Amino acid sequence: MKEKSVLEMRGICKSFPGVRALHDVDFTLCEGEIHALMGENGAGKSTLIKVLTGVYEKDEGEIFLKGLDKAAIIRSPQDAQKLGISTVYQEITLCPNLSVAENMYIGRDEQKGVSWKKMNADAEKILKTLDIPAKANRQLSNYSIAIQQMVAIARAVDMDCKVLILDEPTSSLDEQEVEKLFGLMRDLRAKGVGIIFVTHFLDQVYEVCDKITVLRDGGLVGEYEIADLPRVKLVSKMLGKELDDMSDIKTDSVIYEGADKDTKIFEAEGLQSNAGIKPFDFYIKKGEVNGFTGLLGSGRSECVRAIFGADLVIGGTVKKNGKQIKIKKPIDAMKQGIAYLPEDRKVDGIVGDLSVRDNIILAQQVLKGFFHPYSKAEAQKLAEEYIKLLEIKTASADTPIKSLSGGNQQKVILARWLLTHPEYLILDEPTRGIDVGTKIEIQKLVLKLASEGMSVTFISSETDEMIRTCSRLIVMRDRRVVGELGSDELTQNKIMSTIAGGDNDAN
Repeated sequence: MKEKSVLEMRGICKSFPGVRALHDVDFTLCEGEIHALMGENGAGKSTLIKVLTGVYEKDEGEIFLKGLDKAAIIRSPQDAQKLGISTVYQEITLCPNLSVAENMYIGRDEQKGVSWKKMNADAEKILKTLDIPAKANRQLSNYSIAIQQMVAIARAVDMDCKVLILDEPTSSLDEQEVEKLFGLMRDLRAKGVGIIFVTHFLDQVYEVCDKITVLRDGGLVGEYEIADLPRVKLVSKMLGKELDDMSDIKTDSVIYEGADKDTKIFEAEGLQSNAGIKPFDFYIKKGEVNGFTGLLGSGRSECVRAIFGADLVIGGTVKKNGKQIKIKKPIDAMKQGIAYLPEDRKVDGIVGDLSVRDNIILAQQVLKGFFHPYSKAEAQKLAEEYIKLLEIKTASADTPIKSLSGGNQQKVILARWLLTHPEYLILDEPTRGIDVGTKIEIQKLVLKLASEGMSVTFISSETDEMIRTCSRLIVMRDRRVVGELGSDELTQNKIMSTIAGGDNDAN
């Protein structure tokens, strides 16, 4: 092993029936280093992590860890943990009904017979050392997702962790929470811990990482110092082709120039739901892409849920093409030509056990009525049309949607709504947790749909994505609208200053 290496994976190969998931992959992690593992969905990141943590057994290759005089044998997550390899996943795997201390020490042999007092004192000590704002004796559910993530990291670090794997830890955090997590990661780096950071957020990679390893199609593309790999080059290496700067997406699009381009397709006045948002006004024009922006929890999702009738509307009026309408539930919105791709595709979007075909035709079948079902041939024809249109990667239309990658699941839900031929399409976090290539495809599709006259509301946690895609932004803070920015005001600084201070706090 190299002098400063804490982990070396050499020549790792792993295959599944009909799929070569990893082929001759090398990966090196040094002490006191934050190392990003990057690649599209299906590149092999998850498989490599699962081989390292003993979830999968490798077919070929060797794993070396500092302090061992021969290759490590890792056949289970317990083996990995004993060797000082800990993983914190995107979905919190702790027990919210237990205290912070109980979560930190549950299932650990050395805690058997230890008093509550000592366990709380030990937990309090490590929380203080890592500057985590949590009390050992308080129930974990009292804390935000970000703090729960930190408690999971504290548990990992306290178990003599040499290698810490953070698998999409920031996908559910707002920007302030991400900064707290990054602070903790930097502290751990200073203490000599090697951190593998798996994420889809390019900005975060360049903010906190020292090195990047890129995988593509199960193979190693290369390892790079962060300073030697500008983000445009990173994206091109992930995709395997040269890519113009992503900011060019918008300039390449065609703007809708119909005679009715100034027509307000949808308007809301004083709209309010039982989700706690303050009454807000809203409109969208024919062929326009606008968006709601704000920190996580600001109310942006609740606004579009109110528009679609997904939450109970308790006040306000809505108009479609200048005529007042009533939307009390989603079917009312669907009948008015409104479509809604929800924030959480796993909970509110896909029906996991149904096929790709059945997921695609679902919304249109609801509009048609279940007493008038599509024939198998009709459904197949529609599904194949949209699989081709959106380039959905699936073995067939019969494949269960749960077998697809996250990006392809998202495309199926998008196909579902496009099949209804909506006038107004609402997309809430359509690119969260999917690879860069699919993100760009979806952004380009949104602009193409708008150029053909469809009105689109787009929500994303990534400000640069909003700037690339939208021509107007409604800014949210604390569940109220605090400003609106036109196309000439769409800069990172202007958006962030409006979120922080608002244009008018009295709104």
